[in-house]
This record gives sequence, structure tokens and C-alpha cells, in this order.
Amino acid sequence: MSKAIAIQTRHLEAQGVAHGFFTRQGGVSEGLYASLNGGVGSRDETANIAENRRRMAAHLGVMPENLLVPYQVHSPDASIVKTPFIERPRCDALVTATPGLGLGVTGADCGIVLLCDAQARVIGAAHAGWKGALDGVIEATLNAMEQLGAKRASIVAVLGPTIGPQSYEVGPEFFARFVAVAKDYQSFFVSSQRDGHMMFDLPSFIGLRLARAGVGAFENLALDTYADEARFFSYRRSVHRKEQDYGRQIAAIALV
Repeated sequence: MSKAIAIQTRHLEAQGVAHGFFTRQGGVSEGLYASLNGGVGSRDETANIAENRRRMAAHLGVMPENLLVPYQVHSPDASIVKTPFIERPRCDALVTATPGLGLGVTGADCGIVLLCDAQARVIGAAHAGWKGALDGVIEATLNAMEQLGAKRASIVAVLGPTIGPQSYEVGPEFFARFVAVAKDYQSFFVSSQRDGHMMFDLPSFIGLRLARAGVGAFENLALDTYADEARFFSYRRSVHRKEQDYGRQIAAIALV
């Protein structure tokens, strides 16, 4: 299998942009990283990650050096990019209006969101874990897209493979942090089988933040990274198994 395997969506296909929510299939990595690991933060072989990303870039129709992924730090920060970078910016979202640049983010349970305003020809990619989503990375991404001429009502946003609500158990401190921000956030939690713990619906929370921010359309692919081991890496699954490391998916989008 010499091609990166990616999931695509009609919402972004209709926008006329190249995109892919890459699975863990179609790469060259081995062991815990089998096979399409895109995470440079993992301890996988550097050459394998480079080849995996080359395959992803080929899927998008961009040069390998033009597939840009930030140094993600679970922040609420988004960066506008106009040219390829060598040193990765420390942020959790990228935005561009430059054809030929592929914008990507990595994830292994966190939300990975691709965004597009087809009329303005502006795209974005955001890494939205619970912290980034709560602190405002989605809104920062939309603000950056507006700086390049996008209109929120014209933006289509798609959430790719993310840990699902049946797989994400959290403790009372986590719940308290959310309801301290807004009481109605408690609707994203239900009791789990463990006393004092709850199940958290991260995909729906991301959807709410996008809706309240005024995007024109939102699609949740409803793909659970934890439950679907054949297709997706999962940080939480690796922790539960006491594995030493884990691979990362990439979601990417390009104007070509």
C-alpha cells in the first residue's frame, strides 16, 4: 500500500479544496506507529515520518515541504501563514489564502478541524483538544480567517476523527473546570460507571463552539479514535495499555 489512506467529506469536496482526514493506514512506520504516523513528536524513525508526510502531501497535490504543521501546545492561538516555514510556530491552528500550501494538524484523540470559505478562498486547520476548545482556539481560527477576507457565515467546518463520548471518561476536577466557565456546559457530561466520574462529549462541545461563533455549516464525521484501532491512533488507548508511545493522525487541507 503506497498511498496514504484518507477520509474525505462532501462538505469540503463541494468547496473545491483538496483535503484529507488521514487514517493510520497507508504508511511505512512499524510497531506502535503502524503505519501512517504523521507525528514528529513521537519517537518513530524520522525517515518514516518524512515518507508518511510525503504521501500525505501527494494526496493533497502539494510539495512535501509545503505541508505545514505547527508545534502544537494545546493553546488558543492561530497563525496566518503565507509562505512555507522552517521553524514551526508554537500554536494550534493555521490559516492561509495562499494556493499550494497544505495546512495540517495532528491528533490522537483531540479534535482536528478543517475549515474553508470557498468564496473568499481562505482555509484553516485547527487542533482542538479539550483545553484548546475551552480556551478559544476555534474562535481564534475564525478571527484569523476573517483577517484574510473570510466571512463566518460562509465558513464550512468539519470535525475529523476524535475521541467519542462513549470513550472519554473524566474526573470531577475536569467537570468543575468546564462548569466554572459556563453552567450550560454541564450538558456535555453524563455519569459514568465509575463513582464520581463522567463521560465527556468533546465532539459536541466543539460543535457548540463553532455554532455559537457563527459558522455557516458544521459536520462531525463521528469517528471515535479510541474505539476504532484499525484506522486511528489513540493517546488514551495507549495509556490504558501502558504502551511507551503512540502515533498521530494528520488532518490537512490545501488550496490547489
